[in-house]
Amino acid sequence: MRSGNKDDGSKAVIVANGRYPRHPVPLSVIEDAPYIVCCDGAANHFIEIGGIPDAIVGDCDSISEENKIRFADRLFPDKEQETNDLTKSVMFCVENGRKNITIVGGTGIREDHSIGNISLLADYEALANVKMFTNYGVFTPISSRTTFKSFAGEKVSLFAIGQTPITTDGLKYPIQNRVLTNWWQGTLNESLGDSFTIDTCGRVIVFQVFKQ
Repeated sequence: MRSGNKDDGSKAVIVANGRYPRHPVPLSVIEDAPYIVCCDGAANHFIEIGGIPDAIVGDCDSISEENKIRFADRLFPDKEQETNDLTKSVMFCVENGRKNITIVGGTGIREDHSIGNISLLADYEALANVKMFTNYGVFTPISSRTTFKSFAGEKVSLFAIGQTPITTDGLKYPIQNRVLTNWWQGTLNESLGDSFTIDTCGRVIVFQVFKQ
């Protein structure tokens, strides 16, 4: 399951407790990961399918007794109740110098959990370089002018956190210095070429759909 890529201490993949990936892109992210952190609730399934986590973080009330014993040396319990296991895992990575973070399995089961996990990306962006891969595409949080690699026809959606104007360049339906007051307003756009740019000083989460 793991390629054994050299670990320089800066990168981590977090396996969250949503639907486990089936698309080749997030599966390759796991395969290429130099260091894997499992959220507590995701650990049992990941281990069952042959995965070996480097760390297991969270309440540790969901992991089996067998796996608690087997992976006792990499179990990091955190009983704090004001954050979820995904946030605890992100903080664990940041505190250990791993600030290039890719999240998989963060969506796909309960809609409220999915929305909550996606919205948290805007908080994580202040701490680390973070992306979330799903079975359909990739979420990237930004807070300044950012240019994305793309392809003509790529489906793109923007989700604004807050009331800050956004301007786009390179999208089929341009946005010009506009405040998006509801999440649907920035959805279902399309890239015109090999890149597009989002200009904002607020918090925005960008979703790019995988090429079919």
